[in-house]
Amino acid sequence: MKRTHVQKLALAGLLCAVAVVGSMFSFPMFGSKCAPIQHMVNILCAVLLGPGYGVGVAFAASLIRNLTGLGTLMAFPGSMVGALLCGLAYRFTRNLPLTLVGEVFGTAVLGGLSAYPVAIFLMGQSTADIAFYAYIVPFLVSTATGAVLSGILVYALKGTGALSSMQKKLAR
Repeated sequence: MKRTHVQKLALAGLLCAVAVVGSMFSFPMFGSKCAPIQHMVNILCAVLLGPGYGVGVAFAASLIRNLTGLGTLMAFPGSMVGALLCGLAYRFTRNLPLTLVGEVFGTAVLGGLSAYPVAIFLMGQSTADIAFYAYIVPFLVSTATGAVLSGILVYALKGTGALSSMQKKLAR
């Protein structure tokens, strides 16, 4: 049992590193840096580790990205809400398309809406500068791209049998 926890923690650390390095390949959109690799990592965490690890990886990657200047405070609500929703979707349904939709909805809609108070209170933007729904569009672009990438990757892993092998190894 202890070995499984170490393996999960090591994989979470590796996925966190992938998210941070992947954020170097981001693009700006309406005051937000879109980092689709983070959303790919969220879905991989959901499928391999579960929602708790997914939220932890999203938080750690967002924190590191902010400390190194690779991200903005918008990384926190966007990535963490999406990670939680797609992790819960996969845990309760084991349905990959629903997991992808959970990531997109969680990040774009719920994360986009929760980014508004972050922008107002923590970043000091005035309400006249941004609309209540201003972060939904950039988050949607970022998460949809990441969902497509992860969908391709997870289906490829599933087709080779590697996905079920990894899931069995981590479930012990």
